[in-house]
Amino acid sequence: MKNQKIAVLLTCYNRKEKTISCLSSFFEADIPINYHFDIFLTDDGSTDGTEETITNLFPSINIIKGSGNLFWAGGMRLAWNTALELNKYNAFLLLNDDVILKKDFINNLLTAESFAFNKTNKKGIYSGATIDKETNKITYGSSKINKNNFIVKIDLLTPSERPQECEITNANILWVDKSVVDEIGILDRKYTHGIADYDYSLKAHKKGLPVYLAPNICGICQDDHGKNWKDKTSSLKERIIYLKSPRGLAYKEYLFYIRRHFPLNLPYSFIMLWMKTLFPFVWDRLKKEEA
Repeated sequence: MKNQKIAVLLTCYNRKEKTISCLSSFFEADIPINYHFDIFLTDDGSTDGTEETITNLFPSINIIKGSGNLFWAGGMRLAWNTALELNKYNAFLLLNDDVILKKDFINNLLTAESFAFNKTNKKGIYSGATIDKETNKITYGSSKINKNNFIVKIDLLTPSERPQECEITNANILWVDKSVVDEIGILDRKYTHGIADYDYSLKAHKKGLPVYLAPNICGICQDDHGKNWKDKTSSLKERIIYLKSPRGLAYKEYLFYIRRHFPLNLPYSFIMLWMKTLFPFVWDRLKKEEA
């Protein structure tokens, strides 16, 4: 096999210890023969000394200074576009900076690539699953779509020893072949923070490109999202701000995502967003009944 050059993409903001732990776990991972990795890290205006510390510890890393208002999707696009300008990478590895990577995570991703290529004769997108270190429950990875009339739910997959086809991926650990980028580009500029990875994998899936969950557990990452609405103790003004915030419900961006991929689900999604905002006590009750 000829040498494979891979661009590793991350973005960070003011969580120096987590970012360093993630990078350290990457450098401790098993690197297959003939693979070379270059790291591109967007530091979006950190004030905790992230840039200085990383420069000292890992001088080979390419640090790109963000504007301070990029959020996750914007920071990842900046790192990705910077790598693309060099026009020399065979694939791109997206990582969240709060992931602790398993030593064999790259081999797991490459196993998914080989499996998918043998089945489809195409290269695509491969996600690595993460677990919570305290509970050992799956936190991020890949999901299958579960449609029920006008309601769309996604079921998080549990990795096995064999790669699994999926439709939606998280980008906590995500390998994207260059051929995918050539066909569908990178993360859509419509998204400021979240949702961009869901959208990206769905676009690839609709194009007939392989989208797979890699075998085994690839990393450790805590699910830090919590419940995605403000409870009744918050004021209406606070709840509306959260509804529109990129770090909250991302109202316009979420409805754009639903309209693009699940248009029949749009009325339901619209109602649910406003129910969370205007009547959080009802949403609390619904979710308690589902638990």
